[in-house]
Amino acid sequence: MTITQPDLSVFETLESEVRSYCRGWPTVFDRAHGSRMYDEDGHEYLDFFAGAGSLNYGHNNPVLKRALIDYLERDGVTHGLDMSTTAKRAFLQTFQDLVLRPRDLPYKVMFPGPTGTNAVESALKLARKVKGREAIVSFTNAFHGMSLGSLAVTGNAFKRAGAGIPLVHGTPMPFDNYFDGKVPDFLWFERLLEDQGSGLNKPAAVIVETVQGEGGINVARPEWLRALADLCERQDMLLIVDDIQMGCGRTGAFFSFEEAGITPDIVTVSKSISGYGLPMSLCLFKPELDIWEPGEHNGTFRGNNPAFVTATAALEVYWADGSAMEKQTQARGEQVEQTFAAITEENPADVKEYRGRGLVWGLEFHDKSRADRIAKRAFELGLLIETSGPESEVVKLLPALTVTAEEMDEGLSILARAVRETV
Repeated sequence: MTITQPDLSVFETLESEVRSYCRGWPTVFDRAHGSRMYDEDGHEYLDFFAGAGSLNYGHNNPVLKRALIDYLERDGVTHGLDMSTTAKRAFLQTFQDLVLRPRDLPYKVMFPGPTGTNAVESALKLARKVKGREAIVSFTNAFHGMSLGSLAVTGNAFKRAGAGIPLVHGTPMPFDNYFDGKVPDFLWFERLLEDQGSGLNKPAAVIVETVQGEGGINVARPEWLRALADLCERQDMLLIVDDIQMGCGRTGAFFSFEEAGITPDIVTVSKSISGYGLPMSLCLFKPELDIWEPGEHNGTFRGNNPAFVTATAALEVYWADGSAMEKQTQARGEQVEQTFAAITEENPADVKEYRGRGLVWGLEFHDKSRADRIAKRAFELGLLIETSGPESEVVKLLPALTVTAEEMDEGLSILARAVRETV
């Protein structure tokens, strides 16, 4: 692909140095459809990033777009705080009918604000309110958001340093396989809980990702998650599952914890819940935990009605048949797994490991700087991918769930070429 030098001057002179994704993809994007993005010069890119998981149904999904345009054209409410609206009612009823009830999940629904970190903050606040304790346990390499409460339960040292103040009331524990299977699960955690001299304050809750996306695509085993749920119940701690990136079908089932057969006390959902990339998040919790006073937690943009409209449409189109989307996601994931196995076989001295579930996969190299070079070369070849892990050492694939088998093969071929052409 021949790429002319784009005009980036206004971004470089006016926009903050904090920008990041645009540095790896130095072009100016203009439009997008499905799994394709196009820059202002017409160059085409296959998108295996999907808005960091916020575009599970692709860019400008036509069914969702039609529902949104129809709603706007009839002057439907756009901003509604927590007022009752027809759009919110339709979403709540559809969410109950197509997601909660078929899974026998009893959750109340809270709209805490438009972003994932809003959902996490409300989950932590509620857990502390219910239990009357301050401490929260998280896990090594976790990522839960960029606001202070979320950062306190995030593992990445670079992200944490940006807080500028001490991050307190959070204690990390080893995630599944942190010690390469050499230490029994939760040995350290249980010992600290039972030892009155350990210095660990009794936690209000434990927060966990079933698959750590930003942390390097670390996949928790179902038996580890079940043991964690059992530990929380025995020790009177609430279990919070952060399903912000891994929910909405990313791992196959609608919720990523379904495979483990557990029912968390609190679940945070965001990113692809709106289905269209519109800001929206949910905090779900068991009814007995709903001890909020009216207005005790609020936010100006928690009533994003256009997001309710596209969210409802996404559920009706993709989740009315409970298994079709899941089967497609698993089939596409098998394509990724087969390619990653082939890349590993071709580069046995270079590839450390590949891992994933559903349509989130990571390819880790012994040379920690290799992933960045592969992502750069992939961009030059017309593929958008990102890296993850504490040192950006993992090539991360996060395509839309609606990606076709042909698009998946095309993207995987580009990735394999990028691996071969970088050293």
